[in-house]
Amino acid sequence: MTQTLSARSRTARTSPASPASRSSWSAARGLTAGAVVAGPLFLGVGIVQGLTRDGFDFGRHAISQLALGETGWIQTVNFLIAGALLIAGAAGLRRVLGAGGVGGVWGPALTAVFGASFWAAAAFPADAGAGFPVGAPDATAMSGHGSVHMLAGMVGYLALCGAFVVLARPLAARGHRGWAVASRLVPVAVLAGFMASAVSVLAFTAGAGLGLVWLAAVTARLATAPAGR
Repeated sequence: MTQTLSARSRTARTSPASPASRSSWSAARGLTAGAVVAGPLFLGVGIVQGLTRDGFDFGRHAISQLALGETGWIQTVNFLIAGALLIAGAAGLRRVLGAGGVGGVWGPALTAVFGASFWAAAAFPADAGAGFPVGAPDATAMSGHGSVHMLAGMVGYLALCGAFVVLARPLAARGHRGWAVASRLVPVAVLAGFMASAVSVLAFTAGAGLGLVWLAAVTARLATAPAGR
């Protein structure tokens, strides 16, 4: 009788329906909201700035260049906030997915690397060029901080593409097979945008934006139900 009551007590403590489990799940979902909000917020702030800053042209200039000039601090803060939200989201994904499997380990880790790349981009701004900020020469002279900025972006988005690939597994395991297929295909479009950057800045921006939006969508999908449900 004592053993039966003890077993029931342990079951109640570990059951997904227990108050402690529900609280833990709610906390995890609260953290994942960071990765859901980060992309749309970053893009929204960037688009508003791009439409209102003198001399800025989405067809010629990257959103990163908005960190230059007198009001460049707005974009710098935008980078810092997005990085913090992404890292919080990565922590939430780690708790939502658990420790098992490649997706549960590498998905959050690679998402955190992506978030850290935003902090690096804030610390090392892009170079002026293509006439922006107003008065800057058309030619872009690569500087040390500009090189680090580009490297941070490259590493960050490669990490994000890797995260999409490994997160396809937990998506499929939860029955979201269409999402899993898309999560393996989106990196191709993101990388295609980056490779086309030498020809079209707008293609680069579209590829980067797609990555941010898809991360928000995947994170929201994975946070809809606990593992095993």
